[in-house]
Amino acid sequence: MSEFIYPHTYRVAGVDEVGRGPLVGAVVTAAVILDPARPISGLADSKKLSEKRRLSLYDEIVDKALAWSLGRAEPAEIDSLNILHATMLAMQRAVAGLSISPEYVLIDGNRCPVLPVPSMAVVKGDSLVAEISAASILAKVTRDKEMVELDLQYPEYGFAQHKGYPTAYHLEKLAALGATEHHRRSFSPVKRALGLA
Repeated sequence: MSEFIYPHTYRVAGVDEVGRGPLVGAVVTAAVILDPARPISGLADSKKLSEKRRLSLYDEIVDKALAWSLGRAEPAEIDSLNILHATMLAMQRAVAGLSISPEYVLIDGNRCPVLPVPSMAVVKGDSLVAEISAASILAKVTRDKEMVELDLQYPEYGFAQHKGYPTAYHLEKLAALGATEHHRRSFSPVKRALGLA
């Protein structure tokens, strides 16, 4: 991981989200403050890691981080706010949930939610900043697990495989079976399936 330079004198939280693109389920965010005395090797963008590696790092992050927290926005919130504003809300919730207050927050992407402490957006931060990589791993493992659980309730939709993203299979099942209560009704393919588009 190439080192991203930021104020190392500060207690820094990294924040990332998973689930902006799917048609179903919550958008999940995480905030992580790492412990400099307990480094974690192998942190990287969660999408570039194998599932086995993500699960192993998840346990290590939970064990070694100074503080970590999950935030989320549910489908109804996404539908009423839109996905961008719901994501910002979920990020605020993750930061607010930290047991230790950060002095500085680094957010993956190109914009920051309104926070009570200074923050900066870092494009491709999940590949550049260890704290954001850790947050991306916690958020992805959490959301993927929720999709596997949803798959047990609705096996015909294939949520465990596509994780709610608009794959050809998911769109085919949505058209044939209609939307579940967990689908995001403001998203075009779901609107079409409900006859609202």
